[in-house]
Amino acid sequence: MKLDKEEIQKIVLGALLLIGVVYSYFDLLLGPLTKRAETTEIAVNALGPEIANAKGQIAKTQQLEKDTPSLLLPMRQAEAMIPEGAPVAWFPTRITEFFKKEGIDRASTRMTGESVEKELPGFRKISWGVDLPKVEFVNFGQAVAALENEEPLLEITALQIDASRDDVEAQHAFLTVNNLVKQ
Repeated sequence: MKLDKEEIQKIVLGALLLIGVVYSYFDLLLGPLTKRAETTEIAVNALGPEIANAKGQIAKTQQLEKDTPSLLLPMRQAEAMIPEGAPVAWFPTRITEFFKKEGIDRASTRMTGESVEKELPGFRKISWGVDLPKVEFVNFGQAVAALENEEPLLEITALQIDASRDDVEAQHAFLTVNNLVKQ
């Protein structure tokens, strides 16, 4: 069998076409696909630590959600002990009534400052000065002890007692107290 010139050209052209198709497949189709797969694999491997970190964060969040009711209990108890309204309206009268109940007739209270409570969000501390112009030492000591026991959100930070030579039985007392209130 003898091939003529046209048939040889067709065979050579077919072979060139086959080589072109194979080259195009590997270089133009399979090459970019392989590069894309490699970059995707690198990106997925880079996400591994982030995924592990996110799983740890999810576990912490779930534990916090589980512990939330027990952590909110002290805050709810503190909120229940704080009267509604502005502290300037209820605290001075509360202290005056308390000391009258304890046998100390005159007490004046004024606000001296306030600060945000960092450990309890939603609360702040207000500093008050309580002036007791005439107190007997024993009654005053009992009143201070009762004040600390009956008012758990109150903290006595300073206490000053002055005795006068004119009236030995009566002293002048000044308390500095911090009170926890809602923000």
